[in-house]
Amino acid sequence: MSAREFRTVLTDLSYLECPRWHDGRIWVADFYTGQVLSAHADGSDLRVEAEVPEQPSGLGWLADGRLLVVSMRDARLLRREGDGTLVTHADLAPYVSGHPNGMVVDAQGRAYVGNFGFDLMSGADIETASLLRVDPDGSVHVVAEDLWFPNGSVITDDNVLIVDETLGNRISAFDIAPDGSLGPRRDWAVFGDLPPSRSLAEAIPLGVVAPDGCGLDAEGMLWAADALHGRVVRVREGGEIVEEIATPMGVFACMLGGADGRTLFLCSAPDFAEEARRNAREASLLAVTVDVPHAGRP
Repeated sequence: MSAREFRTVLTDLSYLECPRWHDGRIWVADFYTGQVLSAHADGSDLRVEAEVPEQPSGLGWLADGRLLVVSMRDARLLRREGDGTLVTHADLAPYVSGHPNGMVVDAQGRAYVGNFGFDLMSGADIETASLLRVDPDGSVHVVAEDLWFPNGSVITDDNVLIVDETLGNRISAFDIAPDGSLGPRRDWAVFGDLPPSRSLAEAIPLGVVAPDGCGLDAEGMLWAADALHGRVVRVREGGEIVEEIATPMGVFACMLGGADGRTLFLCSAPDFAEEARRNAREASLLAVTVDVPHAGRP
């Protein structure tokens, strides 16, 4: 277990997701305040970039620089126009079986969006989920199915989509075709077996690594938040964990950024329980310096 010094960037928030380094600032979505926030790397000059009453999550940008943000509870992908107003970019409701969540946007402005697949917060039985592609014109396409909670995702510089399957003990990869369609799923990393039961209570204790929000580095390795074990892990393709950093609280997403790309930003909270996080302000954005800089998208 690696020992590195943490810095607190932001604090007194509800539950942070989807950190993104963009235009020299760190951006995050705060679920239960309904805000998209940005700040300098040290937390100064904090701004509210958007108000999303139905719970913001995944963040990305179109090729022309307009912000995209997932609105979870009404299953929409929103677009921020030049005057700051939010409009519906795509209606995801007909295509999802749980809240849409993680998202990565490619250089052409195509957004790849995952969803829970089932009602996580009520403790419903696990159902696998589809992965969507939303094109710049707002059209929605199912590009992969039968994924175990498709969550954090990145796109490599050679056009491979890597998707964390938080409840599947695995990370999957797909080759991206020129038209944005995906090739067959393949294992990128496997940490254990798929759950033998669809019972959430029975499956969670079997999670060896529960990969959540993630970021790619210049050596082709993936930093992934382990949502069940209070750590971030640096994973080599094939599944070897080459470094892990324990966090003071739970950690649910991470992203490399900063001026030299070596700042690993960590979205930390005591847990992911909706009622507890909605009614408290205990979440923080932490930062730690690592050795290898950012690569890929986001």
